[in-house]
Amino acid sequence: MTTFKNRVFGCVIVKSINSNYNADFSHQPRTLPNGVVYATDKALKFAIRHYIRNTYTDITNERNSQQKVFYYTRKNENGNPLTLDQTYKTLFGDFPTKEIEKEKKKKDVGTEKSKEKIIDKNALRNNLLSCIDVRLFGCTYAGETNISIHGTTQPNHGVNIWRENNIFSEQIKSSFADGEDAEMTTLGRQSKLQEGHYLHHFSVNPKNIESAFHSLSDDDIEKLKEALRKGVTYYDSASKAGTDNEFLLWVKLDENSKTVLPNFRNLVLLDKKDGKIEIDLSGFTKVFNKNKEQIKEVEIYYLPESIKITDEPAEKTKKFDLTSGTEI
Repeated sequence: MTTFKNRVFGCVIVKSINSNYNADFSHQPRTLPNGVVYATDKALKFAIRHYIRNTYTDITNERNSQQKVFYYTRKNENGNPLTLDQTYKTLFGDFPTKEIEKEKKKKDVGTEKSKEKIIDKNALRNNLLSCIDVRLFGCTYAGETNISIHGTTQPNHGVNIWRENNIFSEQIKSSFADGEDAEMTTLGRQSKLQEGHYLHHFSVNPKNIESAFHSLSDDDIEKLKEALRKGVTYYDSASKAGTDNEFLLWVKLDENSKTVLPNFRNLVLLDKKDGKIEIDLSGFTKVFNKNKEQIKEVEIYYLPESIKITDEPAEKTKKFDLTSGTEI
């Protein structure tokens, strides 16, 4: 596979209409201290993992699948979630080991050498890096042994860039009583955001693992871009119905560029005019014009039926349909 060597900056916008993209543990949409709704980076990472695993992994035979996703909840025959070590063994079998010589001082004998088996961390790291989500997001493995891998792709928290943060709650009725002697079925409550457009800034730096056992490939990047375009929409649940991918901005730098682009949070503006979402890229275009000698290409993915793009860069820029990936 061809190694991907370019650094990338970009952002994803996730639309949420009468939905709850990323609830807290009280089942409310998450809010910052100033009341602005946000979603954690974990919400986007989960959607990417879920999409890749269900699209490209042979789930019936994960150990032998060409495309593994490591950080995903799996359950045993009793329906209980597996531990970290159990997940590793499910995908790779027993931990790799190696023998080392160990010296031990014995009284009146001197030093005695013996051989001891320990976990081979290099082989373990190699196995973990064979999983696409570890190559993308890294991992902190704290189980039978400890390993830390710095991932190549770093998404930020998604912050609502829509002008309002209206959260509403509604009562829902259960089909079941709360106990054997109860005379009525139970009532519950769910909370949703009326309208939100979460912007996740992200960066990709292949150099984070290029000296390791695996490198980021062009195929990894294509799967990442596909998941960034479709992953949130693909994961459709009762609480997330109405939450969909809306926009992707992908800015690839020249291979040898050391430029660092600013966070796109304040460079992309969103409004609604005549019932159509308008995404203003004038802030990003100013940054592009200052750094265009360092930028190889800009790709914009969106839904032309419902979105209008304004003030995008005039050079090195291509537009694509968000769902099909075809050039517009």
